[in-house]
Amino acid sequence: MADARWTERLFGSTRGRVIALLRRSRSTVNELAAELALTDNAVRAHLLALERDGLVEQRGVQRGVGKPAHVYALSADGEGLFPKAYGLVLRAMLVTLGERLPAASVDEIVAETGRRLAEGLPRASGSMEDRAAVAVAVLAELGGVARAEPDAGGGMRVLGDGCPLAQAVGGDGEVCRLAAALLQEVTGVPVREGCDRSGPPCCRFLLAAG
Repeated sequence: MADARWTERLFGSTRGRVIALLRRSRSTVNELAAELALTDNAVRAHLLALERDGLVEQRGVQRGVGKPAHVYALSADGEGLFPKAYGLVLRAMLVTLGERLPAASVDEIVAETGRRLAEGLPRASGSMEDRAAVAVAVLAELGGVARAEPDAGGGMRVLGDGCPLAQAVGGDGEVCRLAAALLQEVTGVPVREGCDRSGPPCCRFLLAAG
């Protein structure tokens, strides 16, 4: 997930305008140049930089009169710059489940969802440090930033200063338990959540030894 200040600066630049246009539709250099009132060479320079950063990619060619023109589109990373409503949707779904089902049933669904999210992810092995490193990597894939440190009990603590699913987190912590089930599945050790939900949610997971 891109740093918010970096993203804000990007969208205020010409390259940000290129990204916004490509999100609207795939375009050629000539089409972008006409929209931006720039020369073709200036647009190519911006596209080259955006390709280098992994935000834009070529998607075939457009054939017509004259030489075929390359068509450009946003990459998956480029699309990832734009806010998504996943967290809000998940929060609404969890609230609905809580209104219609007993708490124990909601917990079972949450845990199973966490385990399903682990499908296709590599499983950790080796030392607790190695397992904690995998947990940190999984949170990074979700868009979070976390670190690991030893716990006095012989396990490892995985700590995040923010939460990749912050929009979905409620006071009852279902989303945190979902993340714990995911991390337990990939690390192969018991994982207990103790996330800080007193303000902006912060991840706190304990990978227990033994």
